[in-house]
Order: sequence, then C-alpha cells, then structure tokens
Amino acid sequence: MPKRIVVIGAHAAGVDAASAARKTDRTAEITLITHEKHAGYSRCGLPFVIGGHIPNFRNLIVFPPAYFQMMKLNLKTETKVTAINAENKTIEAKNKEGAKETIPYDSLILATGASSFIPPIKGREKQGIHSLRTLEDGEKIDQAIKNGAKKAVVMGAGLIGLETAVAFKERGLEVSVVELLPQVLPRMLDADMAKLVQEMLEQKGINILIGKGVEEFLGTDKVTGIVAGGEQINADLFVSAFGVRANNQLAVNAGIALGETKGIKTNARMETSVKDIYAAGDCAESVHIVTQKPALQQLGTVAVRHGKVAGINAAGGYALFTGVLGSAITRLFDMDVGATGLTEFAAKRARIETVTGTISSKTKADYYPGALPIKVKLVVEKESQRIIGAQIIGGEEVTQRINAVSLAIQKQMTVRELAKADTAYAPPLCETWEPLVLTAEMVLMKLR
Repeated sequence: MPKRIVVIGAHAAGVDAASAARKTDRTAEITLITHEKHAGYSRCGLPFVIGGHIPNFRNLIVFPPAYFQMMKLNLKTETKVTAINAENKTIEAKNKEGAKETIPYDSLILATGASSFIPPIKGREKQGIHSLRTLEDGEKIDQAIKNGAKKAVVMGAGLIGLETAVAFKERGLEVSVVELLPQVLPRMLDADMAKLVQEMLEQKGINILIGKGVEEFLGTDKVTGIVAGGEQINADLFVSAFGVRANNQLAVNAGIALGETKGIKTNARMETSVKDIYAAGDCAESVHIVTQKPALQQLGTVAVRHGKVAGINAAGGYALFTGVLGSAITRLFDMDVGATGLTEFAAKRARIETVTGTISSKTKADYYPGALPIKVKLVVEKESQRIIGAQIIGGEEVTQRINAVSLAIQKQMTVRELAKADTAYAPPLCETWEPLVLTAEMVLMKLR
C-alpha cells in the first residue's frame, strides 16, 4: 500500500516538503492542504508589487496548478484543518462549503506558518488596520492606494515594515514609520549600522519615529490616526508590521511540544515530539549555529530548507537540518542591507565576548565611474577569534559577501584566516583590497 503523506500548509515550507517527499518516494499519496485561495506564492515579493517593481500579485505565484498536477500532489485549497488525532493518525478538515472530511496519514508535516499580530493596544479592534502577509492583504492595500490614500503609517521597522514603507513612498504616499525599539531593523543590525539606514530613509522623505510605541488607535469605527510617544499621527492607511507569531494551536491541541521560542520543537530531522509528525517553516523552531540555542528564524530561505528535510524524512529518506544563522538581505530604494549570524547586541545577550571591526570602502576601483559606497561590520568571538556575525550596507554587491561570511561562520573560520583570503579584483567590479579582508585586518589590530 502506498505511503500516505499529508502536509498542512502549501507555501514555501509546505510545497518544498511535498516536492522533496515526491522525489524520495515516487508512489506515495501526497496531500497538501491550505486555508488560502492560492498556494505556492512568494510572500516576500508582496511589498515589491505594491512598490510597482512587479506588475501583478499573480506574478508571485511560483507554483501554478500545473506544477501540483505534474508532481502528482493532491492540493486542497480553501480548506481548514480543524484537528489532528495523533493516536488514530488522522486529521479533520473542513472546506469552504463546510463539508467535513477525515484524512488518514502515515506521515504528517506541519507547515502552518505564522500570522501577523497586533499587540494589546487600545482601539485595535477598529476597522482599517492592514497587515501584509497574504496575496489578499496585498490586494487590499493596493486598492486603498488606488482609492486615493495619501498618508500611510507603518507600525514596526523590521524588514517587512521598511520594505512596505519604501513601497508606499515609491507610490507617492506620505509615510511615517513608528518603532518601539531605539533603532530600525533591530533584529538584523546593530545601532551604528541601523543609523545609516535610518538616515538614508529620512533623506528619501520617510518620517521615522524610533523609541516610540503605538499607544492608541484613534477613530470611531475606522482608524483615522494613532498616538505614538504622546504624539498624534493622522493618516488614511495603516499597516501593522509588529511581527508574526508561529501558528502552533493545531500542534498544541494535538499534544505536540513547543520549544522555548513558542515555535514547534523539532530535532535535526524536523521530527516533533510526536512520532511520524514533522514541522517546517515559520512555525518550527530550530537551533542557532553559533549559540547552539533554540531559534525561531522566520525567513523564506529557512522555510524551504526545513521543508526539504521534513519531506525527505517523512517519505522514508534520511536528511538533517544543520541549523540557522538568520542570513537576510533586502533592498531599500538603492541601498542593499544584509546580515548573517549574531549582531554585537545579540552576542552580548548570549554572553559572548566580542571584538568588532567596521570599514567603509567602494564597490569598484575608486577611479572607476559608478563606484558605490559599501560598509562592512564583522563580529568576532574574542577568545577563539572565530567569526560569528556580519552586517553589510552598500549600493551593490552585498548579497554574495553575506553568503561568503555565512559560509565562513558555518566552517568556524577565524578572523585571521579571513584576513588571508585570496580574493578577485578588476577595476569595474571591485577594489584590489576586498572590504571583508580589510575589516578582518581591522579586527586583528584590535585583538593585538
């Protein structure tokens, strides 16, 4: 009898899990279930459709219906899984017509993702607070702009918050960003690097309020303004970018253990505490490569890697997930912002003593037309001299430098080894001295 694999969730982690399961077991019966209308689209692309870089939200659908047919995956959209019975190895599902169904499984993969949340702020039950998580969310925001919205407030200065704020500015809106913490991109950058990003955004005309929490939503039925840090800001478009929470209720109800991050606890094979049930993506906890402590990194790159490992194992293969570094990159106007590993702040919280180095350089030979600025910061563990983090901001060429440092961290490279790296050079492409190498040398000087 063919193996029955059920995947709850059909986006980055879910689709990759089902695809990996299919490649591992050609005969398995694989069912994917999502409560959304569209499966297999890129959430990360939503702000770039709003900003006008991508013509249509439909362009974000990476896996069209034809893909699921070709891979012989049984996809159920607009279907909600209401319960998991781990003892009987069945799940209960309900479609949009309200028809209920019991589906048996041999292996179950939870790729339930995460949902936007709004903290308990006075007036949060009022209409008109948008989040940006689904295609429908994106369409609603786009429609609000087409209907004549002129002023927008984005609450939260993380990746999605800033990408959305930039998109609004590109569409001609007046934009304010409100952030409770004392800097933008607090999970990604240290204060010194974040300051550069904030200054650039302010120069482009975005109003940024840091160290100010949203205290109240104003308006009768519909939100017309907020109070933040005692200041009233009126607008006609409000986006909640406070962050996301793992969708773990199904798991909790089924008696599956959560980890200390409130994500579903998994081992290196993405197995949960219940036999034959796996978890992957934004709902699943993994281990941070540097600290070796539980981490919940809700990134698309992590989701697809989780999904692949869960899918292979659920189908009877063998694969391991080695951990996360939180490598991330974004483009805000014409500035690339990237990070990997620990920030200086995160290292301090993990009680790791560090030495850092920061260098400003150019992306091409100084005399070559179009050379753009680039700034590199390395975070190094003092005792072992191992590289544990990097932050890079520049006009171009940031992504692959972040990827290089990510590899260096994974291979436990020391800053001394990085300083001796054999790097490439050509005037139209880069400086003779690679900025990463110069930064490593600066750290070595401090260590001496």
